[in-house]
Amino acid sequence: MKFLTVRELRGNAAAIWKQLPSEHEMVVTNNGKPVAILSAVGEADLEESLSSIRRARAMSAVARMQSRSVERGLENLSAKEIEAEIAAVRRGRSK
Repeated sequence: MKFLTVRELRGNAAAIWKQLPSEHEMVVTNNGKPVAILSAVGEADLEESLSSIRRARAMSAVARMQSRSVERGLENLSAKEIEAEIAAVRRGRSK
């Protein structure tokens, strides 16, 4: 996978767009940290690609939540305890 800086993207956008189909993905960095992923897509598969990216993000978010619940010792809460926690948070928001 190719990495490029924001500055490189800004200064060489046309060349980068030409390379993208053969590279498939490129990571854009700012101050050495990844900030974006450029991914080649076509008109025919745009919606499918977006759906796949969104699904992957959702799965990653669920995995992070599950890890945090294990770290906090909350993985064994009953459905009743979970509902009580949700209700408490909702009550706190309405104030």
